Amino acid sequence: MTVIQPTDEQIYELAEQLGMNIDAAKVALLQPRFAAYTAAYKAVDQMADPLPEVKYPRTPGYRPEGGENPHNGWYYKTEIKGAPEGILSGKTVALKDNVMLAGVPMMNGSATLEGFVPNIDATVATRLLDAGATIMGKAHCECFCLSGGSHTNATGHVDNPRAPGFSAGGSSSGSAALVAAGDVDMAIGGDQGGSVRIPASYCGIVAMKATFGLVPYTGVMPIEPFVDHTGPMTATVADNALMLQAIAGVDGYDGRQQNVVTQPYSEMLSGGVSGMKIAVVKEGFGLENSEADVDAYVKAAAARFADLGATVEEVSIPMHLDAMDIWTPIGLHGLTHTMMMGDGYGVSRSDLYATSLMDFHRGWREQADSLSETLKMAMMMGTHVDNTAGKRFYGKAINLSYVLRAAYDAVLADYDLLLMPTLPMKATPLPKADDDWDFHIDRAFEMLTNTAPFNISHHPSLSLPCGMSDGRPVGLMLTGRFFDEPTIYRAAEAFEQSGDWTSFSA
Repeated sequence: MTVIQPTDEQIYELAEQLGMNIDAAKVALLQPRFAAYTAAYKAVDQMADPLPEVKYPRTPGYRPEGGENPHNGWYYKTEIKGAPEGILSGKTVALKDNVMLAGVPMMNGSATLEGFVPNIDATVATRLLDAGATIMGKAHCECFCLSGGSHTNATGHVDNPRAPGFSAGGSSSGSAALVAAGDVDMAIGGDQGGSVRIPASYCGIVAMKATFGLVPYTGVMPIEPFVDHTGPMTATVADNALMLQAIAGVDGYDGRQQNVVTQPYSEMLSGGVSGMKIAVVKEGFGLENSEADVDAYVKAAAARFADLGATVEEVSIPMHLDAMDIWTPIGLHGLTHTMMMGDGYGVSRSDLYATSLMDFHRGWREQADSLSETLKMAMMMGTHVDNTAGKRFYGKAINLSYVLRAAYDAVLADYDLLLMPTLPMKATPLPKADDDWDFHIDRAFEMLTNTAPFNISHHPSLSLPCGMSDGRPVGLMLTGRFFDEPTIYRAAEAFEQSGDWTSFSA
C-alpha cells in the first residue's frame, strides 16, 4: 500500500469532486507541492509501525465443525497458555471475534474480512494471558457486531444452548453461547448498544459493561468511539469481578481512558446489600414490546433485594425513554464514518491504529452485497442523513447524551443502583432463511431500549440472570455510578448467593 502522486487529470477530477474550479496554471503550481506530500507519505510507509509485543506463543488453530461446535459459537479454536501464575490461573477464555489475536484469523462476523489475520494482540488478550488464563480461541459474533440477535454471522446463526432454536443474543453471540454451554469459563465481549448484556440476558450468564474507558479498547475493531466498550462475560459474578480486575486500567494507547479508577473487584464482593438504596426505574418496564413475565420476574428480583436488606423504591426517569432516539444518530453516523467509510478506525483519534486491519477492511467495498441486511440499512440511513443534513444530528445527539447522563446521575445521587430488566423480552425464535427481510431486521434491533442508553451515558451496567420462564432465562440489569463497579458486584453477588436463579419465581 503506497500513495502515488496524482496526475494532472486526477487533480482536475479532485477539484470537481470537491466543488472547486481550477485551471492549468494552478495545476502546474500544485504538482511540485503534491510531489512533496507524496514523498512524505512514502517516508511514513517506510517507517516501522510501533506495535505492541506479542508475548505468548500460539498456533493459528482451526475451524471446528459438527459435534465440536454444536451451537456455532466458535470461529477458530486454538490454545494459548498464559503466565504460569496469576489471578486467572486455570481459567479458560474465548475472545469475541472482533478482538485481535496475533496469528489467529478474525472475520468479525463478515465474509468481507474472511482471510484477515491480525498482527497484534488486543490489550485485553495480553492482560488475560498475563493473569494466567488460557485463551481457547475466537467466538463468533454478529456481522460487524451490528445486531442484538444471533442470526447475522456470515457462517450462520449461533444457537442458544439453554433454548435450542432461539437466539443467543448479540452481538457477542458466540461468547455468551460458549460460556452458557460450559465450553469456557469466561469470555470477552463487546458492547455498543448492549452487546455483552443482551446475550447474557438471553443465555443466562453474567456480563459487565464497565464505565466508559475503564477497559482499554486497544486492538478491538471499533464501531464508534463514543459507544465502544469491551468487557467480561462469565457464568458467575465472582468470575466476572476477577476478569474485570485482570483487564481494567490504562494501557497508554486508548485515548478514551481519562481519570480511570481501578479497584480489586474480586476482593470487594462481600458485605451484602444491607443499607443499599436501589431505584427501580419505572420507564424500564411496560414498554411496547415488554413481556409481562419478564417484568414480573424482575420485579420479584427487586423484592428479593428488599428481603436481603436493601431499600428498594420505584423512581421515574422520563428521559430514559428518549435515550434510544439519542443513541440512533450516534450509532448510525458513527458506524458509517468510522467502521465502514473510515476503514475501521476513521481519523482524529489518539488510539493505536491496526493498519493491517485498515488495509484489509477496505475490501468491503467490492463485497458490499455480502454484508448483513442490518448493516446495509444502517449505512444507507447514515449516508442519507449525511448527504441531506450533514453531521449536525450526530453532534446534537452527543450534546444530549450529557443531559441524559445528568438525568441518571440525579437519581444516583440518592440511590446506589438503578434496577430494570436488561431486555424487555426473553430470547426470541431464530429467523429462518426464508423469513421476510424486515423480520430479520426486527430480530436484530428490537431489544435495545434498556441497554443502549448506558452506552451513551457511559455508566457501568451489569446483567445477571434472575429466573427462567418458558425455558428461557430472564435478565436483570443493575447500573451504578461512574467507576463504582464494586457496588454493582456486591449487590449482584448477594443476589446470586441468595438461591438458584433457575428456580426463582415471579
